[in-house]
Amino acid sequence: MNQAIQFPEREWWDESTRAVCFTALANGFQLVCAIHGEELLRRYHDEPGALDAFRRHRWDLEEDATQAIEQQSENDQGWIWLSSAR
Repeated sequence: MNQAIQFPEREWWDESTRAVCFTALANGFQLVCAIHGEELLRRYHDEPGALDAFRRHRWDLEEDATQAIEQQSENDQGWIWLSSAR
């Protein structure tokens, strides 16, 4: 586990992007990470909703986010988006 990247338990549903968003602290900087609700339900179809799916599978998603952060995969707004490439 990379100690330089931490994930506070602060996730929220963002209606404008239709995604679950969560923060990461990487080397003293705060980043916003996100995954579309449809993607969560596609990955974890046994869950009743995107936020529930995120909460239940948090560790796997944080690992995906860690890899994306380490690869410096931020978009133009500085967000890390988790995609279906898994």
